[in-house]
Amino acid sequence: MPLDMNPRDVSVLLLYNIDPSWTDQEREDVISVTTLLHQAVSDVGHPVTMLPLCRDNLQEVMELHDPASQLVLNWCEGIPGKSHSEHEAARDLERLGFAFTGAGSAALELAGDKRRVKRILERSGVPTPQWRLYDRPDGDGWNRFPAIVKAANEHCSEGITRESVVMTEAELVERIAYILDTFRQPALVEDFIDGREFHVSLWGNGHIEMLPPAEMDFSLFSDIHDRLCTHDSKCVPGSVHYDGIQTLLPAPLDERELHDLKRVCLTAYLAVGCRDYGRIDVRMHDGVPHVLDVNPNADISADASMASAAEIAGYTYGQMGSRIVRLAARRHPVWGRGNAR
Repeated sequence: MPLDMNPRDVSVLLLYNIDPSWTDQEREDVISVTTLLHQAVSDVGHPVTMLPLCRDNLQEVMELHDPASQLVLNWCEGIPGKSHSEHEAARDLERLGFAFTGAGSAALELAGDKRRVKRILERSGVPTPQWRLYDRPDGDGWNRFPAIVKAANEHCSEGITRESVVMTEAELVERIAYILDTFRQPALVEDFIDGREFHVSLWGNGHIEMLPPAEMDFSLFSDIHDRLCTHDSKCVPGSVHYDGIQTLLPAPLDERELHDLKRVCLTAYLAVGCRDYGRIDVRMHDGVPHVLDVNPNADISADASMASAAEIAGYTYGQMGSRIVRLAARRHPVWGRGNAR
């Protein structure tokens, strides 16, 4: 199915989740950003229906729709009331026969396990910071400092604060204990690279394009503990890191740096199983890009780095959403004409 197809031919179900544990403000925020995406994709010409998932009843919700004549724009970050369930929503869509945007359930499940991602990156020859997994609070011989301590199965920098960067074994053990106690999951310890950080958006299947990379500029912070993307920097407007970390887009990179960044990010994109689109988080160490994280189904909110990068590349917000939809349409049993990937 060509990407220049008429958007009016592809009917879209915009699937998103509303968790019962959220505050009224959190619900309003999610509905607001989803409505923006709905309007933008509708303006391009797609018939779009907003489809909220408010409890664990995805099959019941989808039974009202036809997989032969509709495609799901999957913006569902999980089953309401179930943590770490983004892949379960995708698995249900697969079982019900719906074509949908973004990664399949296997890639989403993989991406939620930082240990497995690290091993796959290493096997694929992708540079990534040295690391070790801990399920008990002791340093066990780790002697590379500064280091960073993360929860092994969280996303969106959940649990990452300035205290995540540790300088001594005592601080390391204390932070490992915090992760174990707070998140009830192993702690991932990595060599902390105090270098340039890039968020690199890619899209496509087969032929994959890199959008203009964004650089996270930490120059307002002199303390190494603040030179990282924390949970607050992504989710808490008005916080020190949200306001202090500037985004340079496009990132100031020479031709060689762009080439190396694209090569490493493309390998990581394919290794983890990204589909249609994704974002790779990278830090430079001695001129070599090191992959920190791979984000299939990355945030495509209007103010997120992917939408901003697409705009720099000449796409409106609606055109970006439509391109993702049309990439997925190639897997649709009718529109794909047997060319499913």
